[in-house]
This record gives sequence, C-alpha cells and structure tokens, in this order.
Amino acid sequence: MDEQQSLTEEYLHYCGAIIEKIRSQKSSIFQAAALFAESILAGRMVHMFGSGHSRIMVEEMWPRYGSFPGFNPIVELSLTYHNNVVGANGQRQAMFLENIPGLAERILRNFALSKRDTALIVSSSGCNIVPIEIAELFQQQGIKTVAIVSQKHLEKTSSKRNDGKKLTDFADIVLDTGAPAGDSMIYIEGLETPVSPGSTVGGIMIINSIKAEVARLLTNAGQPPKVLTAGCIVGIEKAKQLFEAAYDEHAYRMAELYRG
Repeated sequence: MDEQQSLTEEYLHYCGAIIEKIRSQKSSIFQAAALFAESILAGRMVHMFGSGHSRIMVEEMWPRYGSFPGFNPIVELSLTYHNNVVGANGQRQAMFLENIPGLAERILRNFALSKRDTALIVSSSGCNIVPIEIAELFQQQGIKTVAIVSQKHLEKTSSKRNDGKKLTDFADIVLDTGAPAGDSMIYIEGLETPVSPGSTVGGIMIINSIKAEVARLLTNAGQPPKVLTAGCIVGIEKAKQLFEAAYDEHAYRMAELYRG
C-alpha cells in the first residue's frame, strides 16, 4: 500500500471511530429530537446557530434535499462569509467578530422568542463568545438548548469569555462530534502540523440523525413534514409542489417570530 492510499485509509479509520462515537450518543440524540419535535408541533421553531465553518451544520439541517420546515437557520454573513479569505469580508474579520460581547443580543433582538421554541448551537471549540452568549440568552428566555461541540477540543481550549464559561455551561443537552483536540486527524511525516479535520463529519451525522428522528416523531403525531425531495424520486411536479409548500410553511412560521 502506497503512502497516498495509507493516508486515505487512516482518515477513513478515524471516521469510523467518529461513527461509533455518534452511535454511543443515541439516547441524547433521541432527547434532542423530542425537544425539537415538540416545538415544531406547537407551531414554533428550532433556532439553529453556528459561526465560522459551523454554519455548514446549520445549512445541513434546513433548507436542502431531505429536510423540512420547522428550523430557523441563523447564519450571520459577518461571521461566516469568509471565502474571500483576505481583504473585505475576510477570515480575520469573521474571527474577530465572533468574539465581540453583545453581538449575540443584537442578533436575537430580531426575533420574538417563546419558551415553546428550542435551539441548537454548533461550535467545535465551544469557546467563542458569540455562540456562548447566544446559548446564554436562550437559557435566560427558558428555551431548551442543544449544543454540538468537539468535547476533546473544548476541554483543551480556553474560553474567550472573562468568566471562563463555555457553550456547554448553557446547554441542556450536549452532543460530541468525536473529533480530536485541534480537529485535524492526519499527521504526515515531514509536516509539522496535522491536516484533515473530523468535526464536520461528526456534526453532519448528528444533524441528519436528529433530522430523521424528528421526522419520525412528526409523522407519528399525524403531522408528516413537507420534505424537500428530488424530482427523480417523486416526479417533477410533485417535487415542485413540495418545495413551494415547504417554503410557504417556513414563511408562515417565520412570520410568528417577527410578530411584535
């Protein structure tokens, strides 16, 4: 086996370990899904937040094929639009802004929150100020909150808050991506620093596991979700109908968040 193949096998091996880590958290995944289904059945929303690359998990939940309304994806461009890398709207600014106290309050000020809402916040380190403050504000509003973190990374990382508190201090349920401290999983001879992160792999599996469990609960409750579905599965016309119905429902639910 050449080096190229062996590194691929090594990465896939670590991904296999991540799968087992997710599997070990099934009871917590069920609990999170039950909370979220309750909010959706009540006509409310599950608020989703992630800064930086954590926005990937937010967008994986909704809207995309195989997903359904009931989730409010809160993705601030100032914290996530960093594909320019440098210059205007670059990575430096995004990393700076996600540690500005008070920004979380300005973000949530846009929504009329309810105790019937729930939330899911994603942060690999769980140590940046804005995600932590988002969770803290939800807790103050009596909103049950689920956190997705990389536990080993969180434990070895210092909080940016003066009081040292981390995202997990304000979460009712904590789910672990299974990624290592530092996130990257592959070490190469002659290269000082590791490559190939694992947190997104674990995070996406958690998101879609929760999604499946929520869909089951909604269906069992007599309110099957309107799932964005490809035309190659249900036909072009049915796919169009599902998209329009799902987007209309999302707009209706969002209107409740803007009311008042």
